[in-house]
Order: sequence, then C-alpha cells, then structure tokens
Amino acid sequence: MATLTQSYVHGASARPLIGSTIGVHFDSIAARWPEREALVVRHQGVRWTYAELQREVDAFAAGLLALELEPGDRVGIWSPNNSEWVVTQFATAKAGLVLVNINPAYRLAEVEYALNKVGCRALITAARFKTSHYVEMLRNLAPELDAAAPGELRAARLPDLRAIVLIGDGCEPGMYRFADVPSLATDTHRDRLAVLAAQLQFDDPVNIQFTSGTTGFPKGATLTHHNILNNGFFVGEAMNLTESDRLCIPVPLYHCFGMVLGNLACVTHGSAMIYPDEAFEPRKVLETVEAERCTALHGVPTMFIAELDHPDFRRFDLRTLRTGIMAGAPCPIEVMRRVVTEMHMDQVTIAYGMTETSPVSFQSSVDDPLERRVSSVGRVQPHIEVKIVDADGRIVPPGVRGELLTRGYSVMRGYWGDPELTAESVDDAGWMHTGDLATIDAEGYCNIVGRSKDMVIRGGENVYPREIEEFLYRHPKVQDVQVVGVPDLKYGEELCAWIRLRDGQSALVDEIREFCRGQIAHYKIPRYVKFVDEFPMTVTGKIQKFVIREKMVEELQLQVVQTA
Repeated sequence: MATLTQSYVHGASARPLIGSTIGVHFDSIAARWPEREALVVRHQGVRWTYAELQREVDAFAAGLLALELEPGDRVGIWSPNNSEWVVTQFATAKAGLVLVNINPAYRLAEVEYALNKVGCRALITAARFKTSHYVEMLRNLAPELDAAAPGELRAARLPDLRAIVLIGDGCEPGMYRFADVPSLATDTHRDRLAVLAAQLQFDDPVNIQFTSGTTGFPKGATLTHHNILNNGFFVGEAMNLTESDRLCIPVPLYHCFGMVLGNLACVTHGSAMIYPDEAFEPRKVLETVEAERCTALHGVPTMFIAELDHPDFRRFDLRTLRTGIMAGAPCPIEVMRRVVTEMHMDQVTIAYGMTETSPVSFQSSVDDPLERRVSSVGRVQPHIEVKIVDADGRIVPPGVRGELLTRGYSVMRGYWGDPELTAESVDDAGWMHTGDLATIDAEGYCNIVGRSKDMVIRGGENVYPREIEEFLYRHPKVQDVQVVGVPDLKYGEELCAWIRLRDGQSALVDEIREFCRGQIAHYKIPRYVKFVDEFPMTVTGKIQKFVIREKMVEELQLQVVQTA
C-alpha cells in the first residue's frame, strides 16, 4: 500500500460485492455444501447440515407467510441465542420481512418502545431468559392476549402487533408455538417463496437494530441485504474462513457481532456456526471449543478475559483454534497477547465498526504482524472509504486526530422513521459521521483514540448516557442528572450517575437503582451513584462531563486499563 499523504483510505478490491439477497445466497451455499455441518447448538442438542438447515428455514418462512405477513412487514425477535433465532434470521430474509432485533435484556418500557417505534406486526419470543419473564411482560403490555385467538391480537398499547410466536414447548393463550408455524403453510405459501426469491432486491431492508440514541431514545438502524451480507462475507475473508472452519459464537445474536460477524461470515463461506449456550458462560465456551474442535472464536475482551482466567482453563485442549474476532470494546494489549499464546489464536483479528455501518469498517488481517494487531484496529475493509476530518470537515494529515467518517455499501439506509436524525448522521455526500475520534497512519492502519459522541461501552454494550439521564428524570425526587462512563477493569467502562435532588428531598443509592430495575436493561443501571449540589460547568454554562469522570476516577481510585 502506498504511503498516505492524507487521512483518506479506500478498500480497493478485485473481489466484487455480492449482488444477491441473503435468501438467494443462502440457497447457493446450501446447494454447494449440502452435507457440511451448518449449525450446532449444544444446549439444545441441535446438529444440522446445510441441507437440513435449509429445510428448517424454508418451512418456517412459508409459515410466516401463512400468518398473513407481507414483504416489508417488521417481525421482532426477543430471545437469547438458540436455533430458532438462526432459523428466523434466514426465514424472514427469504419471506421479504424485516427482522427487528430486540435486546434480551430489555424490560417493559424498552420493549414497548421498540415494538411501536417500527410497527412490528409479529413478535417471536422466548418465554423467559435469566430474570426476564418475557411472557409476563407481554401480558402486562397486552392483557388482551388472554381473549385473543393466535394471530388476531388487538392491544391498546401495542396497536400494530397481531401475532406472537412462542419459542419452546410451552403453550400460552393468544400465542402460536414456534414449532407449529410451519404446519400453517400451504403449497400456495411455499410456492410464493420461490416467487419472492426472484422479486426481492438486495437493497430492500432486512434488519433493524436499535442503537442507544443521544436524544434519549433508541434509534432503529435499518440495514439491507446488501449491507450485512457483504459485510459478513468480507469479515470472513479477513479471517481466511473456509468451508472447513468451525466458529464458536458466544456473542449475542441480537447484535451485529453474532448475526453478521458470526452467522453471515459463516454462511457466506460454508463454515459451521457453533453455539455453546443461550448466553455467555466461560466454561461452556471452553468445553465447546474442545468438543467441537472449533477453529475460530469470537468475543468481546471481557469474554476472553473470563475464559483465560477460568480456574479450569488449562484443562481444555484449545489447539484447534487459529482465528476469530475480538471487538466491541477497546482490547487490552496484554489480553491480546495471552489470546495469541495461551489460546493458540495466532491469527486472531481485531475489528472496528458500528451498527449503522453493518458493522465493520476496519479489521486486521491474519497475517498482520502481532504488534500491528495489538496496537490498531487494522486497515479499511474492501469497498469502503474512510476519512478523518477536523472540526471544519477538512481531511487531516496522517497521524492527526479527527472524527472518523465512512462511506460505501455498508452505510445503513437510515434510522427507521427518523429522517432528521438520519440527516444528522449521514451527510449529503453519503458519509456516515461515526462520532469516533481516530487517527490513520501513513500505512493505513487505524487507531480509535476516543469518542466525540457521549457514548459508554460497557462489556461490549453501547450505552448513551442521555438515554439513562432521560429515564432517571422520571424519578420524582430527581431535579437534574448527569451520567458518565468511568474506567472498569472487568467491563472496560461502568456507568456513574451524578444526581441533584429536588429541594427538601433525600434519597438512597439503592432507591435509585431499584427505580431502574425491571424498567431498563441491567447494563444501563449505574453502578455508581453520587448525590451532588452542583455540576462542574464552563463559564457559558456547559456541563463538563470530563471533570465528573476525572473526579470519580480519583475518588474511587479507579485504574485505567491500557488498550490497543
């Protein structure tokens, strides 16, 4: 690569973009490798070849059409990792539906907002996950379920929702069972799938993922077949994936990490998707890698740390591993070195991106020198442009810090129903303004050095303080609140809330946390709460969040972890 004279890179590539929909491409892979193992879900005892997975997908896709869903309709999925999630991902794509990923940690207020924001007509849900009782929450939101026939829901608080499909063996009034949906289809519905395969376009929306919003509410990033299919393919290319690889996927499917960097990277290369459990558990991951002879492993840094530090770590044979992705949060340099040496992942890659860009823009390659892989997020992905600009929008020289902007096939169609917010993020020239501060060196390697947007990354989860602030304002005793991220050795960052109470009021820290429980996801509940009389401000009245952060680091004696 030529030495750069300015911080602009583009991923020139002789490898063309895939010009088909997810469904058509999936069928081509199943035809090419029908007897290769496609999906292993250990906690469910599922082990399917590509031909078997294709049959499951086609049957469920026809069943979705039998629910009177039309191309373009939104279908939510609220569930931890399981085979039904994978089937739903590809079945909705084949039926021309838009899959809406709902975080398994969401509670009442969040799931109500998500379903109504994008007008979900159907919801596929688990019965429960950990302490979240999904069915109970849905009955709270839609008590009309008790008297409704399956598929005929009319709920005052969920006006667009008509059908709820329950994963598992249970039966609930007003809901279909997942296993029964394929039997609803007739030959007419099955024939229509073939017609849709020819009609659907790769620029059609296929997925909506919610990202925390600076406005205080999640935004629905709308992604197309072209967006995520190609990103999955080129991510897999960077890992040198082949039909012989077996990828262990302990990251959540509701996030791009699972469904794109995991499922679509595998499916575009004929590799096997291996799920160790419904959620991350370090011992299950180690057991799965050994038992399934996995060659690749994904995770955020906290997952790799938990695996390396497990008391039985050295009992497991991980020598089949070679590659994988560490992403979702800054990677501690020493952790990266241990992953390479102790987990035998000498070809592990680092990836950087955001949901709105499908998600990966930069990724290290398997043959990048280790020093490059532990000190950067690699080079730009094929067919993607990136520039680093100053406050005036001018491209800066190599090595100079500025905001990272990206353009190309990976940029989302927009935020669902929010043209103004979309225009704030994607400019007239098609550049996505990421809000991340970065540098690009003369050889094209990128470093992420900060965030201009007020975002916190806790254990791989993106959280915008504004959303937490808006929620805490609902507390009757809260006058004002400011939320910041503070360093944490386990999660990378934790949330800290500074709260000004109304005159004459007093409150306890546990009272604030209890107000949050059951209403917002557990990872959004501030770990630290401090009651204050005032906030640090500039002379113009702007609150200085960096001062709040610095004061808490000093007061709590927090250690800042060294990262790549």
